[in-house]
Amino acid sequence: MTTINSTFSPLAIVVFDIDGVIRDVTGSHFRAMSDTVKYFTEGSFYPTQEDIDHLLFEGIWNNDYEASRELVYRYYESQGKPRDKVVFDFQLLGNFFEHSYWGDESSNKLGYIHDEQLLVKPSYFDHLTQAGILWGFCSGATRLSAEYVLEKRLGLTSPLLFAVEDGPGKPEPIGLLTVVKQLEISHKIERSLPVIFAGDTVTEQETINRAKKIDPKRNWIGVGVLPPHVQKSQEKTQAYQSHLIQAGAREIILSIEYLNPEKIASLIQNL
Repeated sequence: MTTINSTFSPLAIVVFDIDGVIRDVTGSHFRAMSDTVKYFTEGSFYPTQEDIDHLLFEGIWNNDYEASRELVYRYYESQGKPRDKVVFDFQLLGNFFEHSYWGDESSNKLGYIHDEQLLVKPSYFDHLTQAGILWGFCSGATRLSAEYVLEKRLGLTSPLLFAVEDGPGKPEPIGLLTVVKQLEISHKIERSLPVIFAGDTVTEQETINRAKKIDPKRNWIGVGVLPPHVQKSQEKTQAYQSHLIQAGAREIILSIEYLNPEKIASLIQNL
């Protein structure tokens, strides 16, 4: 087993996606998305998990509102109605999504966020820090939602986060590059550390591909994390894994906690 010096000497940077990596959103974000699409198709189309996965395989849908809108458009197109003839209020769509996701305190209606299962223990991040690994988050979630899971549920103190409101979403690499730069500045790192970006969709892998074009001298490593819902059958696991590999993932893992200091050391030593 590869060992890492426990004294802090930065070896690498790991940037995490949140949904499907840090928390399971099968019963929350995806349900809210399906509810939203159903409402805006007047009850005619309720996307399955497979429908949402197929959309995410395209690697460009980082924003849940935009993904929901796209599913609405595609439904009407399948019925012979051009998308430019489909008119609805995008802000209302976002509000509907958030209402499903967060619930309504005034009526004591719990939102789907309360169904989310954590996929990592707080101690995981302590182990990374002790091993000299810098880390942060780049997510398509809203800042409120991301901070809820990172700070309130995991107990992390002001983690470095690039959320959906902070700039262009993935696969544009601005968020990833921003997190990397801020980590290097805050820790006074002057050399170009290897960067691992761990995510559960094709979008994170495409983000890595674009970051390589902007900063080709740095070593960029894409790690694909299989979300819980695809691990229910071997067929789904293999199909999902194939999409991630085709998108450029160097390593596929079943859980983010498999990306431990030893695994990270192995990845950067084999560059």
